[in-house]
Amino acid sequence: MRYIKYLAAVALVGTLAGCLNNDTERGLAGAAGGAVVADAFGGNALTGAVVGGAAGVFCDDAGICK
Repeated sequence: MRYIKYLAAVALVGTLAGCLNNDTERGLAGAAGGAVVADAFGGNALTGAVVGGAAGVFCDDAGICK
């Protein structure tokens, strides 16, 4: 059950990141999503925000959210 929530959150953030227009918007959405997911699963929200923000900024460079 724990993994289903995590996968749903990742899918939601990934879908949202694809709809945003620039790196700043994707980075902010990724940071917010990363903080929420990390906090929900007992992790460090700041670390989640950093990882999520980086994923949002670089997802178009990796060809994931073009």
